[in-house]
Amino acid sequence: MPTQMLSRAEIRARWGELLTGFEPAPPGHPIAAGMPAGSVTDDTEQAVLLGRLLVGGHGIIDPNEFAAALVSWEREMAGRGSEDLLGPSTKRAVAAVLAGTPPGQAGSAGDTNGAAMRIAPVGIAAPPDDVLALVDQVVMASRVTHNTGIALAGAAAVAAAVSAGVSGAGVAQATALAVEAARIAAGRGHWVAGAGVAARIEWAASLVAGRAEAEAADLIYTLVGTSLATQESVPAAFAVLAAIPADPWRACLLAASLGGDCDTIAAIAGAIAGACHGLEAFPTPAIAVIDAQRLDLAPLADSLLALRSATAR
Repeated sequence: MPTQMLSRAEIRARWGELLTGFEPAPPGHPIAAGMPAGSVTDDTEQAVLLGRLLVGGHGIIDPNEFAAALVSWEREMAGRGSEDLLGPSTKRAVAAVLAGTPPGQAGSAGDTNGAAMRIAPVGIAAPPDDVLALVDQVVMASRVTHNTGIALAGAAAVAAAVSAGVSGAGVAQATALAVEAARIAAGRGHWVAGAGVAARIEWAASLVAGRAEAEAADLIYTLVGTSLATQESVPAAFAVLAAIPADPWRACLLAASLGGDCDTIAAIAGAIAGACHGLEAFPTPAIAVIDAQRLDLAPLADSLLALRSATAR
C-alpha cells in the first residue's frame, strides 16, 4: 500500500533496498495518504468482492451483478476518503454496462491488470486438471471489464498458478501451468495490440532466475516493467517468484519494493506464493496484521475450497 505508484528511487530513499514489513503511507502519498500500516488496497478489496460473488453464485458470476457490486464498492471507498478506486478499464466498462451496453461488449477495450489482480479466488475455486475449463472460469469472471486477449491471458496465468499451488505444485510447476493457461486465454475476447503475456512470463522468469535480489529488482523495474499494463505487471510478479521461489513473504516484500503498480504485483506474487507454500510459510505477526483488517479471509477461502471440491466431483 505505501509504495504503490512511487518510483523505485523514492522507495529506496525512504525505506532502503527492501521493505522489512508493513508500513504506513507517507504524508502526501498520491493515493494512500493517511492509511495505516497493513491497510489493503483495491487488489485485495476486489478479490474479496469477486470471491464472495463466486460463492454466492455457486461458481457462477452474473456480469450485471458484478458491475453493480463494483459501483457500490467504489462509492463506499470514496465515502471513506480513499483515492484507491476503480482502474481505467474497470471504470470504463462498468459505466458502459450501467448505460445499457451488453456485458460481453463492455470490456472489449479492457487490457490493464484489473482482471489479474483480483482473480485469485477463481484459482482457489477451480482445480487445475482441466486447463480449458479453468480458462472458461477466468473469462466468465473477467469479461465484463477485461474482455481482451491480453487481460484474459494475464488473469488466466494468475488463476492457473494459484490453482496449481493449491493442488501442491511448487513455483516452477505453477509458472509452467500459468504459461499454458495464458496461451489459451490469449485467443479469447477481443484482440488488442500488445506483447504476448505467456512469452513475457517465460522471458521475465528466465531473466532474473539465480540473480541477487537487488539485481533482480532492478531488472524487473527497468526491463520487465511495473506499470498498469497486464503484459508488464503480470510477468513482473512471476519474475519476483523466479527470483525468490522459496520464501513467499520475502517475495511479497521484494514485489512491494519495486515501484510503479507494485501493490498489484505484490498481490499477484503473494497469492501464487501463498498457494504454493501455504499459510505456515508466512510470519505470524504479518498474518496478524492482515487478520486485523477484518476481511474474514479464512471462511471465504473455506467456501472457495468447497466450490473446488464440488467441481472436482
